[in-house]
Amino acid sequence: QVQLVESGGGLVQAGDSLRLSCAASGRGFGISTMAWFRQAPEKEREFVARIVGSADNTYYADSVKGRFTISRDNAKNTVNLQMNSLNPNDTAVYYCAATFRFGSSQARSYDYWGQGTQVTVSA
Repeated sequence: QVQLVESGGGLVQAGDSLRLSCAASGRGFGISTMAWFRQAPEKEREFVARIVGSADNTYYADSVKGRFTISRDNAKNTVNLQMNSLNPNDTAVYYCAATFRFGSSQARSYDYWGQGTQVTVSA
């Protein structure tokens, strides 16, 4: 089992930055893919970014490309999401996800989820 705990959410103004972190505990060694998803009120959960394999290949949703950066610290079993130039459309609950298999941009490919952290961006 893997437990994921997110931190770093909060209330910011448009144009500000935030850094989210996700710490994996339990059987953390060997996780292949870690990812961030988000869910805004009355909307479906959507893919934000993922980091894959030992090469740490990264992939982003078009809506965040160039503004968000995902990174991983394997020694600490953490994954971070640096979010710059935030706008109100980024307001959502952000979830960390992980899998020992290959994780895609589809939520169903992940086996472990955190409880989420709220990010609110005011205009």
